[in-house]
Amino acid sequence: MPNILVRDLPEEVHAALQRKAERAHQSLQQYLAVELRHLAEQRSIGEVLDEIEDQNGGHVGLQAAVADLDDERSRR
Repeated sequence: MPNILVRDLPEEVHAALQRKAERAHQSLQQYLAVELRHLAEQRSIGEVLDEIEDQNGGHVGLQAAVADLDDERSRR
């Protein structure tokens, strides 16, 4: 598996992440792996709009786009 090294992380950020990991009963490495997976799985608004454009031939009205985004958000 690949590794990630983060340099120059402020001490207060490290401490906050360590506290969150402890509250989740995880090591910092386990906690960050889960959080990074969630981050990688989240689609940006641009990705969602690109998908909508591809599905509907590129012509989506505002109302349809808002409804599609609401539907996507409710699935999470």
